[in-house]
Amino acid sequence: MSQKINLRAFANFFKSSSAGGIILLFCVVLSLTIANTGLAAGFENFLNTEIGFNTDSIHLRYPVILWINDGLMAIFFLLVGLEIKREIVEGELSSLRQAALPVFAALGGVAVPALIYAVLNGGNPATSAGWGIPMATDIAFALGVLSLLGSRVPTGLKIFLAALAIVDDLMAILVIAIFYTSEIHYFYLASAGGILLLQIAFNKLGFKNILFYIIPGIFMWYFIHHSGIHATIAGVLTALTLPTTADAVESPLEKLEHFLSKPVNFLIMPIFAIANTNITFVDGMVEGLVSSLGLGIVLGLIIGKPVGIMAMSYLSVKFRVSQLPAHTKWPHILGAGLLGGIGFTMSIFIALLSFDDEFLQSEAKFAILVASIIAGISGFMVLKMYGKKRPFVENSANAMRPVEPND
Repeated sequence: MSQKINLRAFANFFKSSSAGGIILLFCVVLSLTIANTGLAAGFENFLNTEIGFNTDSIHLRYPVILWINDGLMAIFFLLVGLEIKREIVEGELSSLRQAALPVFAALGGVAVPALIYAVLNGGNPATSAGWGIPMATDIAFALGVLSLLGSRVPTGLKIFLAALAIVDDLMAILVIAIFYTSEIHYFYLASAGGILLLQIAFNKLGFKNILFYIIPGIFMWYFIHHSGIHATIAGVLTALTLPTTADAVESPLEKLEHFLSKPVNFLIMPIFAIANTNITFVDGMVEGLVSSLGLGIVLGLIIGKPVGIMAMSYLSVKFRVSQLPAHTKWPHILGAGLLGGIGFTMSIFIALLSFDDEFLQSEAKFAILVASIIAGISGFMVLKMYGKKRPFVENSANAMRPVEPND
């Protein structure tokens, strides 16, 4: 009997909205533990082990860490892209004013942190190249923390944060391509563009089979990867070409979204977290938090992000360019802005591109970790406290609404 109860509790946990976030946070702790014990060297060797194959014309032999960050993460971006397109067609982003909000918010969330870093490091040639580090939001961790709140936050806020983080990371990828890429291979880029046009043509011709989009998407991933641009953008582009409709009939896009949801949340993202947060603590890291490099990253992520997101969101709403999502208030946007300061993996990736010096890399990674933890806890607490004052329940149409005093 007790075994049945345990199995039922186990199953209910994985069905809960917070399960993915809890597992993700556990994996961060596990990764940090591995990185600071005797397991660190073996784990690092494993991540650097090359797998795959090479021929005269095909190059697919890379370290495990690259397969995780460029391969598995492309699937994650595919799922997020599917969710965004569905919301654009039939959900919270279906109106121009609603869709404009995360774009403007992302612009502020990119510009203000970069400006803060540049002011603090502009005169230091050794660290000035790191201005892109505090620009990025880690979609996976930001949404993971938000998922811990379950129904305390309105659905519209979850869509807003997902859209904001997508736009934010696409801007970061563009910055990487322009400022942190030594060379762009235009033949591969043009080849990826040709495949994208083919996927669009399949959509226009009414092709419903998912394989008509996924198989070309795999080739697109290969070409974008070799173009010098971060390969995960292939997932987003592929998602945007899948057909969907605004009616109740399950579309190819929705079928793929349902199919990918659990593997991404309970397998891909935990693997990603374990592989990318294995930061080894070394002497000088704590002191480095008050250096121009450390302050630029910390202040950029925990202050620049929410200030930029709030300011641009407020201006776009005030001038009627956009509107807040349904049942979303300004404290929700503040909480989302704080969660936007969770830089983690994309910020770490940009830090590795910014500096050749290993000590500067370690110092930057530690600052990113500290800032991301502060941002995550702050955003969680703001949204949790506001959620207690204005809890949400689901009505018969499965839409979230605030509980009124008389409910």
